[in-house]
Formats: sequence, structure tokens, C-alpha cells
Amino acid sequence: MKKWLVRIGIFLLIIILGILAWAAYNMRDRHPGYEVDLHISANTQKVQYRMGFAKQKITPTVTETWNDVDGDAHYREENGDTFNDTNGNGKFDAIWIAGFHNGKPAQGVHDDVWARAVVMDDGTTRMALVALDAVGFMYTDVVDIREMVPAELEIDYVLIASTHTHESNDLIGIWGPDEFHSGVDPQHMQYVKNQTVNAIEEATNALRPVQVRFAEELSGRDSLLIKDTRKPIVKATGVHILQAIDAENGQTLGTIVNWANHPETLWSKNLLISSDFPHYIRESLEQGIYLEGDTIQKGLGGVSIFFNGAVGGLMAPHPSLPFQDPVRDTTFQEPSFEKTRTLGEQIALLAYTALNEKETLGRMLPISLHAETVILPLDNKIFRLASALGLLQRGMPEYFATRSEVAAFQIGPAGFISIPGEIYPEILYGGIENPPGQDIEIEPVEVPPLQEKLNTEFKFFLGLSNDEIGYIIPKSEWDAEPPWLYLDDRETYGEENSLGSETAPLIYQRLSDLLGELQ
Repeated sequence: MKKWLVRIGIFLLIIILGILAWAAYNMRDRHPGYEVDLHISANTQKVQYRMGFAKQKITPTVTETWNDVDGDAHYREENGDTFNDTNGNGKFDAIWIAGFHNGKPAQGVHDDVWARAVVMDDGTTRMALVALDAVGFMYTDVVDIREMVPAELEIDYVLIASTHTHESNDLIGIWGPDEFHSGVDPQHMQYVKNQTVNAIEEATNALRPVQVRFAEELSGRDSLLIKDTRKPIVKATGVHILQAIDAENGQTLGTIVNWANHPETLWSKNLLISSDFPHYIRESLEQGIYLEGDTIQKGLGGVSIFFNGAVGGLMAPHPSLPFQDPVRDTTFQEPSFEKTRTLGEQIALLAYTALNEKETLGRMLPISLHAETVILPLDNKIFRLASALGLLQRGMPEYFATRSEVAAFQIGPAGFISIPGEIYPEILYGGIENPPGQDIEIEPVEVPPLQEKLNTEFKFFLGLSNDEIGYIIPKSEWDAEPPWLYLDDRETYGEENSLGSETAPLIYQRLSDLLGELQ
């Protein structure tokens, strides 16, 4: 009897050790020793910039569709949902849409999703900025791409951001068929990385001398397209634009548009791959806006790139918001591609208005660039479990801590802040509170707002850039336990998708230090 107990004990011990080894492997550091410590300060001599733009498709191929019997946008066989086995292998080869809930397979493609790149060169420093149509892209994958970029391109810094569309396939890992299976297709992930490198290389080869026009639309008219779904009400309004014009032939090479809102206008029932409203912003700027043969706005041409901003809090084109379409003189309330088009066209029109009021710059001050690696505590127990299960493949360089990155740079009269997640707008613009119900009784920590520390004429806030660490919540507004903030009868949303309460103070301090160097 004792021998059997010993054997059973040994067997259980082997299983336990195997599970621990598997979890440790999943949580391993993917890039041991990797660190960014880049500090480039510009001189005061104005120079001629060159810029190049490019775009490459990263659209997944939807080969198998399904039959949503109850119309809930959840694939559940127990509810009678079935799939169409096109290749006859007996399993559902689904493309899992990320952003709202698990078990949401795509039925097709409405519009392509992209890797869009701009390379900027001042004669001494060369940097590449890329925007991916994805809900998020983790730091480990960013580093993979950096290591893939050919050395002969001579790029000093690569920044890769996500538009945060909630209507494309999972590139993070937590939106698969259920909570315990990843939605990432490794082959498609490699395709995304390859296409991103191709876009950077194409943009580098397309470098041309440019004149640059910067503009901002700060009237607040865009606030009608945003709902702040968590107190305090601080909306991240403002459209920020860069237009690069070929210095020799006057043609637009490309535009950068920076605006803050969740690309989820189509909401949770949409089953078609899409970049949501960034698609219509970019199309409107590149090709123009037309109605029944009439030209509403002539396009600029070139390649348009959309970068999201401070979407925490939560900035959303919520279904409760009616959107007045000024082009078609109608109103859209329910989620639809028509409503999404209306949002995109309105942001593009605001961009056109702002650009028309600004002059071009032929020569500008060189690039100033400061970027640093940051180690952040991983306090979120769900994120720890997801890492142990291999759903989140970002790794831990230290015990229950993760590696990320912050950056600040200046291009002529414009300053840029690179933020590795979904920052709450009050950290950038002001308005942090310490309301009743807070978990940590403390005065606001992330003050003064970062915007005040960016002493440039034009300001760009690049959210979800170089990482997706989730929500970056002011420490004094942290609320994971009752009583809820402002003594409301409903719990807050955000903390379950945040690394922890120390994330915002650490990000704020590191960015403050970099902005001090930048100035």
C-alpha cells in the first residue's frame, strides 16, 4: 500500500513540476538584456528633411465562415452554432476578432487592415514610425521587428503603434475561442512582422526632400464624436496633423493624423474585418470625399497614417451617441459602416480646415529623440495567469514585472510623446481627481499634466506605441474594490485591464524626465 502511495505521490510531483516548468517557460524573458537608452539632442541649425511613406496589407485571410444561430456574435456549438468546413479538415479554422469578447470569428473582410510607415531623415538621424491596424501589439513583437529591419537601412529608431481597432484579428492572445486559448495565429503574426519590415524598407527607399505643414484643430467640435464613459469627464479632444509635401514637385507624399477615440464604432456585433473609422479618415485624406458625383473635398493624395491618442477613461464612439452626417444631411445612431464613415469623414474635414490655415516649412530644426526602457510591476493577477498559460507572450525580465518603453521626440516645431498603452486623458491634459471611493487615499500624483511639459508649438500624443500594457490610470483614481469611485453603485471599468496602480506614476515620471531632456 505504501509503495502505491509513494508512486502516486511521485506521479503527482512530476505533474506539478511539469506544470511549473511549462509556466516558467511561458513567462520567460523573450529578449534577455534588451534595453533602449537613446538620447539624441539636436543642434540649432535648421536642415532639409527627407521623408518617405509606404503601406503594406496585413489583412488575414478568412477561409471559413460560420452560422450564428442566435445572432449573439459568439461562436457556441452548445447553442447550435456551426461552421462551414471549407477545407474538410474537420475543425473550425477561424480568424478571431479582438477587442470585445472571446469566441468572435470573422465572417469576411470589409476593408483591408494595414501596416503604414513613414521614415523621417534630417541628414543625421533617421527614424521610422509605423501604425498597425490592430487592437494592440506587444513590446516583445516590436523588438522582433526591430531586429528584423536590415542594418543597411540605417534607421536609428523604430516606433510601432497600434490604431486599437476592435474589428480586426487578435495579435495579443486573449481574444481566442475562449479564455484559455489564444486567438493569435503564429503564421499570420509572422506575416504581420514581415509586412511591417517591408513597409519600413519601402518608405526608406521612397525618401524625398520635403516641405512640412503642421496643423491642429483644437476647437472642440470633435467632442460630439466622443463619449467619456468614466468619471472624471475629461475628453481627449483635438486633431493633430502633419502633411509632407515633395519639395520638388509639390505633391503630397503623406499625412499623419493623430486623434483619440476607440475605433469601435461598429461595436460588438460586427463580424467583418475592418480598421473601423481610421479607414475612412485615411481614405478621405488620400482620395477625397464625394457624394453622387459631386466633390465635397478634394483628396491630398499620398499615404495617410492614423495614430491614436489618449483613449483611456474610456474615450468611445458609444452607440448612445447620434452622429450628424454633414455631407448627407442625416443622423446615424445605431452602429453601422455608415455611422463609422460619418465619424471618419468629419475628422478628415477638421484636418483639412486646419491644414488650410497653415504655411509649409522648408527647413526645420533637426530631430531630437529620447527613448528609454522601463520595467513595470505586473500586479494584475489575470495578466500573470495569462502569461503563465502562454496567452500573453510578453515575458518577465524580473519577478512579476514586465519590460516596456517610453519616448519623447521633437521634429521641427512639433513634439511627440510615445505612450505604451491606453493613458487616461487627465494625465495628459489635467483634471485628475481624488474622489470618494478611491482605493488609495492620496492626492493626485501625475501632476502637472504632461501637456504642460511639452513646450512645442504643435503636440502629438501617440498612444499604444511600442506596446499595449492596457490602461494607465491615475493612482488617486484607482478603484478595484468597493466602495466605487464617487460612491457610485456600479464598479468602474479599467482596472481589470491595467498592469496595476503603480503603472501611471512610473510612466508619468519617466516621460517627465524625457521631456525635461527634450526641452
